[in-house]
Amino acid sequence: MKIYLGVTDIDWYQYLSGLQPPPEDINFWQPGGTQGFKVLGAGEPFLFKLKAPHNAIGGLGFFTSYSRLPLSVAWETFLDQNGCRSFEVFRKKIMTYRQRFGKSETNPVIGCIVLTNPIFFRKEDWISVPASWSGSSVQGKSYADQEREGKALFDKVYSTLRQYRWMEREVEKKSPMQVKEEVSNEYREVLSRVRIGQGAFRVQITEAYHRRCAVSGEKTLPVLEAAHIKPYAQSGPHFTSNGLLLRSDLHKLFDNGYLTVTPDYQIEISKRIHEEFENGREYYRFHGSRLLILPQQAADRPSAQYLDWHNSQVFR
Repeated sequence: MKIYLGVTDIDWYQYLSGLQPPPEDINFWQPGGTQGFKVLGAGEPFLFKLKAPHNAIGGLGFFTSYSRLPLSVAWETFLDQNGCRSFEVFRKKIMTYRQRFGKSETNPVIGCIVLTNPIFFRKEDWISVPASWSGSSVQGKSYADQEREGKALFDKVYSTLRQYRWMEREVEKKSPMQVKEEVSNEYREVLSRVRIGQGAFRVQITEAYHRRCAVSGEKTLPVLEAAHIKPYAQSGPHFTSNGLLLRSDLHKLFDNGYLTVTPDYQIEISKRIHEEFENGREYYRFHGSRLLILPQQAADRPSAQYLDWHNSQVFR
C-alpha cells in the first residue's frame, strides 16, 4: 500500500473542513489539468499536507479515480465539494492559477483527483510531516507502508482515526471499496468503512465508458450523465457495474421505464413513448440494437443482476 502527501490549498481545506454534514466525496483539483495522477490505487490514503506556516498533515481522503474535466463539469459534479462556496469563486481561483502560465480559456480543462470519505482533523491533532519531506515541494510525495517512514506515518494516521472513533462509525452496506488481499489488518479495517459517493460514481462511469453515451455514442461531455441501473435510493450501489453513461434525454427515458437494456446488452424501447406522446422516432431507431459503448474491463460492464431488476421493475 502507498500513502500520498498532497500539498493542499489552505482555503480549500478550511472550506471543506467546515461543511456540515461532512462531504462524502471531494475534488482535489489541479488547475493546470496536465499533470495526471497515477501514484495511488483505488482506496489508498491521500493525506492533506498544509502549506506554510502550518506545515502539518490536517486530514485525509481515500483515492477513487483521476479525471480531466472541463471546469463547468467539475463544478456540476462536485458543487461546493470542490472546496468553494460558488462556481464564480471556484472559477476565479482556477483562473488565478492558470493566468500565471499565460492561460485564459473561459472553460479550461482541469485535473480532478477524486477522494472519498474525507476526514479533517482538529488543529491539536494535526500530524507532523515525515523528516524526509522537502520544504520546497509544491506537488507531493508518496510513501510505502512497508518502509519504516511510511509505516510510521500510517500508524499515526490510524491512531488518529481511532481517536476520532472513525473506525466505529455506522456505514451503509453499499458501495464498499475493494480491499487488496495483501494489505495489513489495520488498513483492511479502515477501508472496510470507506464508501464511494455520488461524485466519485459519476467520474468512474464517465471514464469507464470512454466519455461516450453507451446507447448513442454521443461525446459532448456536458450532456452525458451517470445513470444508476438500480437506483441508490432502492439499495442500488455506486458500483460501475450498476451504471450506464447516457445522454441526458436517454437517461430520463431509462429512469422512467421507456428504455431498458437486457442482460445481453440489447436495447429495448417501450411502445408507450408513441402511445403516450405520439412521437419517438428518434428513439425507436435504437430498438433491437446492442449497446454501442461498453467498459473495457469486464467487471465494470452492466451486471445482469441489475439489468434484470430494471427490466422487470421499471421498464414499461
